[in-house]
Amino acid sequence: MKKQLLIVDGYNMIGSWPELVQLKNQNKLEDAREVLLQRLSNYAKYEDLEVMVVFDAQFVPGIQQTYKKYRLTVIFTKEEETADSYIERVAGERNDRLTQVTVATSDLAEQWLVFSKGALRTSANELYKDVQKTERTIAVHATDIHFQDFRRNSPWNIEQLSKLSDKLDELSNNKD
Repeated sequence: MKKQLLIVDGYNMIGSWPELVQLKNQNKLEDAREVLLQRLSNYAKYEDLEVMVVFDAQFVPGIQQTYKKYRLTVIFTKEEETADSYIERVAGERNDRLTQVTVATSDLAEQWLVFSKGALRTSANELYKDVQKTERTIAVHATDIHFQDFRRNSPWNIEQLSKLSDKLDELSNNKD
């Protein structure tokens, strides 16, 4: 099975996801980036993906950097380089027989370019829905684990619980 690499156009997500748009509009761009990274980190870990989040730094001289945060690779592009050009280049380099690259952006021109390099694409909205779905699944699993521990500490064993359940069904059917 191919390794999955998701390359995310960070500012494209910030301009599309409702809660991130709200933070951006309140001049809290750093907070929006942080929320994006946290949510993508949970998504990446649960879905077993490698994730790169790319932010434009073309208009901010000297900010180019790459670092790891929350098991994500975060990239601020170098001066004179857009996130789009960086993503297109890396998608072409990393998409091969062993790695399937998916690019998350709603920029149609960029989508066509990554298609031409053999990568897949997902829109900002599609990724947002996938992240939300994964967050709901994680919440359900967390609840299941909580109740699993609760049952584990129960004074009743499985056989007794099964008999009680059968008795409840029997009593419920007798009411009708």
